[in-house]
Amino acid sequence: MSNIVFMGTPQFAVPILKKINQKYKINCVFTQPPSKSNRGQKFTKSPIHKCAEELNLEIKAPKKIDEEFEYLKELNLDLVIVVAYGQLIPKKILDLSKKGFLNIHASLLPKWRGAAPIQRSILNNEKKTGISFMKIDEKLDSGPVCNKYSIDILDQDNAENLSEKLSYLSTEKILENMQNVLEGEAIFKEQDHAKATYANKIQKIEGKIDWNNSASKIIAQINGLYPKPGAWFELNNKRYKILKAKINNQSATIGEVIDEQMTIACGRNSINIIEMQKEGKNPQLIKEFLLGNKVRKGTIIKSE
Repeated sequence: MSNIVFMGTPQFAVPILKKINQKYKINCVFTQPPSKSNRGQKFTKSPIHKCAEELNLEIKAPKKIDEEFEYLKELNLDLVIVVAYGQLIPKKILDLSKKGFLNIHASLLPKWRGAAPIQRSILNNEKKTGISFMKIDEKLDSGPVCNKYSIDILDQDNAENLSEKLSYLSTEKILENMQNVLEGEAIFKEQDHAKATYANKIQKIEGKIDWNNSASKIIAQINGLYPKPGAWFELNNKRYKILKAKINNQSATIGEVIDEQMTIACGRNSINIIEMQKEGKNPQLIKEFLLGNKVRKGTIIKSE
């Protein structure tokens, strides 16, 4: 029997943990500590924390993984699976596992190393993405890769549903990759570091829409930043988040509302808003929104 630890934090990692638990005994699950929510300042456990409780698995949630060095050492680890854990793991801990730390990264490495590969792939109008099974080393997502699996990015994909697709793909592939690593049959190959690109953490300001951009770029912004932080604009000192939209071939003055359905002109073409959310309100389909929020044809929405 192998000694296995799982490290992960977001919803993306939950189906993968459940799949592993069906076949292997997991000695412990590591996740990020509970965080304060925006409302009420209550502490919220991560999705992986909640899942591990449901599965009756031992849980550790240290602020720094170094705090659990002695515990991990005593486990006599064979393999550690890492899925969006959220902490860099130092070499002294990486050295504790006989078969290393196997990481699932949500991009086709070496493209989009870093914190936000799913969002960046959409923001960059990529047509393909996927997952990479790699061995963690001391640098960020730079370790050797044993397998990559790709999927198409569809026009209607946003960061939320593309994350679900990649999580499902990971769930399909995790057990065979674990078995190969544990049996010493996995072949790891170095990445081409010269081709590396980086998916920096998303900043809220990246959601601000510049109507001078093309409609296709703005659609990518809407989809890539859905649901958080979202793509937004300001009108009459209120902030509006666009949740879903599609490209329209009409043109007009940049930022102009060109019809009664709130089609907005961009630097090239325009967008039809399908769903949006007014600051402090619930999401609404555009027809519902316009019943209570009249935005006149000819209104210019500025990017400043």
